[in-house]
Amino acid sequence: MSMSIEEFLACLISASSYDNQISHIQHIPSRPARFGEMEERVSEKIKITLERLHMWPLYTHQAEAVDIALGGENVIISTPSASGKSLAYNIPVLESLERQPMSRALYLFPTKALSRDQLRTLNTIHEALGVEKPPVAVYDGDTPYEERSEVRTKARLVITNPDMLHIGMLPRHGDWARFFSNLRYVILDEAHIYRGVFGSNVSLVMRRLRRICRYYGSKPVFILCSATISNPGDHAEALTGLPFKVVDNDSSPSGEREFVFWNPPLEDAEKGGRKSANSETSMLFAELVSRDIRSLVFTRSRRLTELIYTYARDRLKQLSPVHAGRIQPYRAGYMPEVRRRIENDLASGKLTGVVATTALELGIDIGHLDATVISGYPGTISSTWQQAGRSGRSERKALTIMVGRNDPLDQYLMNHPEAFFEARFENALINPSNPYLLGSHIMCAAWEHPLTGADREIFGVKFDDTIKELEGTGSLRQRKGRWYADTGVAFPARGVDIRSSSGPSVSIVDTSSGSLIDSVERSTALFQAHPGAVYLNQGESYIITELDLASSTAKASPVDAAYYTTADDLTTLRILKVFESKMVGNVEVCLGRVEVTTSVIAYKRKEQYSEKLIDKLPLDLPDDIFTTVGLWFDLPRDVTAALSKEGLDLEGGLHATEHAAIGILPLFAMCDRNDIGGVSTALHMDTGKPQVFIYDAHPGGIGIAEKGYGIITQLWEATLKLVSSCRCEEGCPGCIQSPKCGNNNEPLDKKAAERILRMLLY
Repeated sequence: MSMSIEEFLACLISASSYDNQISHIQHIPSRPARFGEMEERVSEKIKITLERLHMWPLYTHQAEAVDIALGGENVIISTPSASGKSLAYNIPVLESLERQPMSRALYLFPTKALSRDQLRTLNTIHEALGVEKPPVAVYDGDTPYEERSEVRTKARLVITNPDMLHIGMLPRHGDWARFFSNLRYVILDEAHIYRGVFGSNVSLVMRRLRRICRYYGSKPVFILCSATISNPGDHAEALTGLPFKVVDNDSSPSGEREFVFWNPPLEDAEKGGRKSANSETSMLFAELVSRDIRSLVFTRSRRLTELIYTYARDRLKQLSPVHAGRIQPYRAGYMPEVRRRIENDLASGKLTGVVATTALELGIDIGHLDATVISGYPGTISSTWQQAGRSGRSERKALTIMVGRNDPLDQYLMNHPEAFFEARFENALINPSNPYLLGSHIMCAAWEHPLTGADREIFGVKFDDTIKELEGTGSLRQRKGRWYADTGVAFPARGVDIRSSSGPSVSIVDTSSGSLIDSVERSTALFQAHPGAVYLNQGESYIITELDLASSTAKASPVDAAYYTTADDLTTLRILKVFESKMVGNVEVCLGRVEVTTSVIAYKRKEQYSEKLIDKLPLDLPDDIFTTVGLWFDLPRDVTAALSKEGLDLEGGLHATEHAAIGILPLFAMCDRNDIGGVSTALHMDTGKPQVFIYDAHPGGIGIAEKGYGIITQLWEATLKLVSSCRCEEGCPGCIQSPKCGNNNEPLDKKAAERILRMLLY
């Protein structure tokens, strides 16, 4: 790094463009390592090898986790980035492979890049151990077909992902009989990633894995690793259905860090308008790269990854042309060879900076970095620290800059940094009992091996109800106390996308070449791949000319567009069943099942740099209808009269309260704002009262509404603090306006929302 962090910050502050964007700087002091001794014995050969590789002695948390695993108990290690979690599971596995000639181990990672990274690490250790041909192999979608048979029969340590386990291993378990019969350890890394729909699906894949292991007579020890979360033990047990011990006493060393909150300046104080977070992020990135400060930018979406890369590249062409070719975008959807080239170029120093989605949040080896820029609060405290930890690994000093977007949660944190730096980490939420997911996986399990009453213990309390439903549809048939998949059911796992609840992904095809350029979830396609949408891929613009949901295909043509697009939607909601209710003061709060109907009705075209509205065009797309879990609350009885007396708008106040509460809920639940939906109305058809609804934006629900229901008073308090402390006059994106609002943020009444929230609380 040619310039120190202090010098770089001084340059930013002294620049003519600086307008008090730094709202807070938190100095994180360095911390020395603490080493521990193990009670369980590890072979001298492994110990000496790890010493030679500078991986020994062990930190105290590593030693504790290894002891638990070698003792035959399940363990989850929940510590920050770069704390050596992988060694805590590699040691028990290596010890098992050395002492028990038939033992096997299964490593599961959420991405292929992590799998390849772990393969390199394991090969390095085996080479140091003097093993000529390491018994380690990757088995995933990129493994050549001609090599797969050898992996199944000869590999003792198989590295894969939950997707391949779900669709390629469990349905063909007979081909893996020797492997499953001798399976000693199952490693599930980056467990905090397994939340929401993905996590709920993975939890059911883990239950199917346990079931197949039971069939072959094995009972593997599960070792899970996670970033710091509030509920590691509960999360591990929900993911696997097994008891766990927790290790969360991080004892690894860390260097100093300057953590900067950067709030884009106000351009219109009365309306709360701020300069674009995207342009501020690209400016900071370009300034870092131009000074040879190795940097990584994290964005919240594929589209923003492409936009910020384009902005920064164009800025560098003016600022320092030699550096314009030393940055790249990186995200899921790129071809494997492209991703690996970017990873290698960043690790080797060929690239000075990369703009990435959370695909690089995880522990892939990308070398030493000096700075991370986080474009918008990632949605959870855990993810924020995980992203920050990608720079300054070990004892190197580092810089993290988080750029605030003009939305409620970001602005709340920019103005109340203690809510971030002094807060507890969030709970990871999953729902293995989600009826939409459970039925699909029980069908997969029946296809793999007939179901019996003993499977009730594995699949939980909803097992019997789900079996009855599947029998009723003819999908399952019973014979002599066993349930079999109907003979007409062919390979059900193929129809279950474990990363989505919205059906098969939509492929985006370049009409000029006929090549596949990307794929998106079905529900996302309605918003990002509708006719007229501008779609970005590796800095290139395409316009969507056709969306065919029946064939799961969208056609895209290359275009030189100076604008981007956003979709507008309209949502209605019906109450199907009340699970429970409670009185909070004189307000009734309910939790229950709701049916949500979303219609994407139009899209806007906005200028790329200024983000000014060009026009708004109508769309005619099919409705998205699903059932989920929601919470809702009414108002104190006298609120309507009070608002009317003060000349405030009831409907605008409800709408503003809904937006602000949805914006702040991710502070309590480990989720993204896009995981939450909301509806407000002055008179709901099912209750006959004014209502605010907040619901899980995924079929069946994933636990977010339940979390909100449990902490409703805290949610109201934080929402009131957000609205009342915002300096705008009538409401802005930083408090009550929502970029997702299908009603164009109309009507909204900030003063009415503040009055409603005070009456809810007092």
